[in-house]
Amino acid sequence: MTALQAVVLILVAIGGLAVILVRDPLRQAVVVGIYGMTLAVLFVVLQAPDVALSLGAVGSVALPLMIVMSLAKTRSREEE
Repeated sequence: MTALQAVVLILVAIGGLAVILVRDPLRQAVVVGIYGMTLAVLFVVLQAPDVALSLGAVGSVALPLMIVMSLAKTRSREEE
């Protein structure tokens, strides 16, 4: 294992812990996006660019967007 791989693995572990510790759902969506990006970087470092591209699209963009949209819909229903 190279030093770069070790550093990225530590960043992924810290990101996973941050996702668990954040309690506000909107902030958690942002942290999930950052966590998805660090996972994509991990796969680039591990020489799997195809997995990194798909994870970058889904983990960093699509999942946080779905979380924010569902929160907006839920909050709009609570206001009615």
